[in-house]
Order: sequence, then structure tokens, then C-alpha cells
Amino acid sequence: MINQMTLEQKLEKYEGWINNAKPEVSGRLTKVTGLTLEAVGCSAPLGGHCRIQTLSGEVDAEVVGFENDKLFLMPIDQIGGIMPGGRVTVSHNTNELPLSLKLLGRVIDPMGEPLDGLGPIEADVNAQQKSKPLNPLDRRPVKTAIDVGVKAINGIISIGQGQRMGLFAGSGVGKSVLLGMMTRGTSADVIVVGLIGERGREVKEFIDEILGEEGREKAVVVAAPADMSPIRRLKGCETATQIAEYFRDKGLNVLLLIDSITRYAQAQREIALAVGEPPATKGYPASVFAKLPALVERAGNGGGNQGSITAFYTVLSEGDDMQDPIADASRAILDGHIVLSRDLADSGHYPAIDVAKSISRVMPQVVSHEHMQMALIFKKLLSAYEQNKDLISIGAYAPGSNPIVDKAIQMKPVMDAYLQQTMKDITPYDMSLSQLQLLTKQLQLQK
Repeated sequence: MINQMTLEQKLEKYEGWINNAKPEVSGRLTKVTGLTLEAVGCSAPLGGHCRIQTLSGEVDAEVVGFENDKLFLMPIDQIGGIMPGGRVTVSHNTNELPLSLKLLGRVIDPMGEPLDGLGPIEADVNAQQKSKPLNPLDRRPVKTAIDVGVKAINGIISIGQGQRMGLFAGSGVGKSVLLGMMTRGTSADVIVVGLIGERGREVKEFIDEILGEEGREKAVVVAAPADMSPIRRLKGCETATQIAEYFRDKGLNVLLLIDSITRYAQAQREIALAVGEPPATKGYPASVFAKLPALVERAGNGGGNQGSITAFYTVLSEGDDMQDPIADASRAILDGHIVLSRDLADSGHYPAIDVAKSISRVMPQVVSHEHMQMALIFKKLLSAYEQNKDLISIGAYAPGSNPIVDKAIQMKPVMDAYLQQTMKDITPYDMSLSQLQLLTKQLQLQK
């Protein structure tokens, strides 16, 4: 039986080390397996930090698990020079994140350290990297549409302020470009971008070319490239979300863009498998599916005088498989999804949004009845064309067989023109709606 007093004494000692900032007890490394280090002789809670002595100096590691008196540690950074029996000391480092309006226009790493060479960030608040979830009954309902500057979304898949959406796509179909268009065209007060698991080249490319000076002025970018440790990639999403929560609590409306939540899940998978958690669905441990809703539920509308967090999470569909475990789990916990089609991208149709397979679950609550009917007519014609596409392409469809298909064939070029938009173009919400009204009149269908 576990001695409760011993546990309490250990916790009391640990709190004493943290409060006094003078670690006094150290352990030693006993084993290294992959990315995981095992240490004995010291006690620390899950999420606590330790300092590990290596040939190149001391480095930080986080406690990711334990077994009896053995701690499982994972280095926060890539390290070398680890020695058998290396000294491990419990650290007082509490990972405080600097939060202030001075974050706008800055690029930081998951720990809040600047990456842009513009000097330290002046903090109004130094917050712990964790937050208390909102009471669901305190949240305001999603009632107002938000402008994202993209016609296909504003007109056909309208998004509400405080909604959480998934952006489902394979690699190379333009999801990062679409996110950049949103940052420049949104009506939100603040934009928080989390670039998680991206190639280092793409991080700078996104900031300089896709986001641009105009978008960067009211944006905060949290970058955790693919070469960072899984701990940093995991914290990248959580840091971006916490920054968005700070601005929401200030009464501002925030657009949160996470690219991608799949990398977040993969980072948690690396950590969980390294400490011995058994895999469940297609190699993903159960803790991955517990962490996803815990992260997503932090976004949304606040209560009282708080603002809102409208969130877009990109989901990488491996091999364009929309039934991938992460894609399937994300679709269940989000308020809708936008699907990017490789076929559309290959044909030069950008943004490559497949509106027939995309849906916004709160659209009926945020748009007028007339707008909803126009969007349904548009999708009805587009779906009719897609269902008969093979017959039409080989000339087997007989005109006059179906009046809806006939109209769809006639109006397909006009509908495609409405859905397409160049990377630099921004179409405000009102303009998107007026163009949809003109297009609906051309369709000549009864509402």
C-alpha cells in the first residue's frame, strides 16, 4: 500500500523547491530510450521541469511520466552529450508566458521567446501555460457572422463569430495560402497563428509572403517547426491558444489559425508511445483523443464582457483519406469543416474548396433566411453537376433529361468563377453576398 504521508511529504518538498527557487535534491540518469530519459533519485510531478547535466552544459527536460520512483523525462530541445549517471535536478522553471498587447506583430517560439530578433517582449502578465476551461453555460451563443475575405466561405459556408472549423486537406493543395487570405481579409480584431510542425522554410515564407506586412500588423505568430522536439510542438498549439484567450479576455474578437492540429496529435503520439502508452486507433494512443477536445474547447465565445475566438484548425488527411483517425475525431468535435480538393487544385481552381463536401453547422443561426436559401440553391446545382460529371464528360448525358442538371451544366462556369479568387484578392462579406444574389438571379430557379 502507498504511504500517503510519504506522498504528501514529497509534494511539500517539491513546492518548497519551487517557492525557494533553490533545488537541493538531485537524481541521476539510468537509461535513454529514443527520446525518453529515465532518472531515479528525485521526485517531480507530471509537467514539472528538470535540469540535466550533459557534456555541453545543463538542458531542460519535462516530466512526461513515472513508474514507482523512476521519472520519464523528455528534453525540451534537441540535446547531445548525455552521459550515463548524468545529474538530474528538479528545476524551479515554471514556463511563464509573457502576455501583452506588445505581442502584436511579433513571432515567438512555443515558450514565448522571440524569434524575430526584435528584442524581448514587454509583459503585462506572466501567465502559466495552462488555463481553466470556461463554464459552457457562461458562453454566448454563436449569432454573428464573421468576415474572412473569401467569397466561397462568406457566401456558401458562412462562419459565425466564435465558431471552431476544421480545414481538411492533403499536402500541397493550398491550405496555408487560404489561411493567409483569411488573415488579410478578416474582420477580427486580432489574429493568432500557430505554425506547428511546418518546414522551417515555410515558416518564413508564410510570414513574409502569405501573411505580409498588412496581416502581420495585427497578428501574433507562434512557430514550432518540424525540427523542434515533440514537447515544443505540443506546447506550440497550447501557447497560441493561450495568447488567443488573453486577447479574448480583453474583450477583443480573435481569429485563431492552427496549422496543423494533426502535428499536435502526432507530437502527443510520440510522447505517449515513448513512455509506454499502448497504441489504440491506427497507432494513436488514447491520450491523443483526450487532448484534442481539451484544446479545441478552449476556443469559442466568452461570456460577459469577453470577446470571442473564432478558430480554424487545419487537418492533414494522409493520402487524402478523410477517414483518417485524427480527421474523423476532429470532424466530431468541431462546428463544421471545409474540405480542400486535390482535383480542384490540380485543375488550377483556387482556393480549392469543395463546397459540396463542406459544411458550417452554425450557418443557419448567423445568416438571413434569404442568404441560406441562396446558398442551398448554389450547392444543389453544384452537387447535381458533380453527381453527373462522368456522364457529362464522356458525352453520355442527354440534354433535357433533368432540368436541374441542364441548368447546372449551363451555369457551371459562372459558379466556378464565383468560387475562385486569387491569393491577393480580398472580397468583403457584403460584396460576397451581393455577388451571390446576382448569381442566384441568373440561376432562374424558384426558392
